[in-house]
Amino acid sequence: MILKLFPRGAQRCTDSAAEPRLAASRLAPWVLLIAALLLLASCSRGGGPTVLGLRGATMGTTYSVQIVEPAAELDRAALAERIEARLVAINAQMSTYQPDSELSRFNASPSTDWFPVSEELVSVLKTAQGVSRASGGAFDVTVGPLVNLWGFGPTVSAEALPTAGEIAAARARVGWQQLRLREQPPAVRKTRADLSVDLSAIAKGYAVDRIAELLESADITDYLVEIGGELRGRGRNGRGQPWQIAIERPETDKRAIFRVVALRDLGMATSGDYRNFFEVEGRRYSHTIDPATGRPVGHRLASVTVLAESTMRADAWATALLVLGPDRGLGLAEERGLAALFIDHAGETFEARASDAFDALHAD
Repeated sequence: MILKLFPRGAQRCTDSAAEPRLAASRLAPWVLLIAALLLLASCSRGGGPTVLGLRGATMGTTYSVQIVEPAAELDRAALAERIEARLVAINAQMSTYQPDSELSRFNASPSTDWFPVSEELVSVLKTAQGVSRASGGAFDVTVGPLVNLWGFGPTVSAEALPTAGEIAAARARVGWQQLRLREQPPAVRKTRADLSVDLSAIAKGYAVDRIAELLESADITDYLVEIGGELRGRGRNGRGQPWQIAIERPETDKRAIFRVVALRDLGMATSGDYRNFFEVEGRRYSHTIDPATGRPVGHRLASVTVLAESTMRADAWATALLVLGPDRGLGLAEERGLAALFIDHAGETFEARASDAFDALHAD
């Protein structure tokens, strides 16, 4: 089953259906699952541990689940069905591409009254609001009108840069403070009728967490879950080591490894600007929009990787820190104890800076 949902105006590297706009590149940041790939290769030769690999399509991208030494009594077909069902349920709640999803129906509603939704949707929005507040609005799930205006959303705009008037009009429809949540009974409401919510920058991380939760309920303790580059690893890989994940060197014309990190019972998310941009008269316009200005960010930060106990939070914070830029982003990461790796453009090369919490995780 292919479910086209939650694309951040970008495609995964395996998707060739890029939509051209002003010579835009539409490829999402690439994450190499080194340990998983090597492990599968060794198993295919008849050696090494048993690895169960499950793969599929969801949220406009793909997912993969790697389970090391699954129990003999594990019903693999039933597990695969449960994973698919969990993803379908999340899509039915949070997709902006399914017109009958909870979120789509809320966005389409002209009412500013309370709109009943699931507890799960309220929970994700509560996390999103928390990151918005902590980041001073750098993370904002209502930024969709600006993303669309600049041609990075599902609605492709005219082949021209937005005018100041168009940006101001779109900004009036953006603002996380204009969204209200109620936990019991679960409901959401907007303070202006044309407000809309897009969970592209947090929903994949949430889905990773929910699949990991499903695995653990089946007493699976050594696994790696990945959806569209957002990951969660627990336990050990087939070599008895923490899962080894490669962060891509943020170059636009080739793919190479920048650094490998060990994923020890954590979630991981990366946001970057080197695959999804367009150029006009020699100037690059990033798909990452700063809600404060209504314009693409213009700083030197190329990518941010965040490690956290919750992949959902790592997903949201990676976006927030990318919007804030190299200095404000690192400052806030230090202030809040976030484990984050920043890769900056430095002339013809790149410079990496890590928060103290990130360094502490890789001290050995």
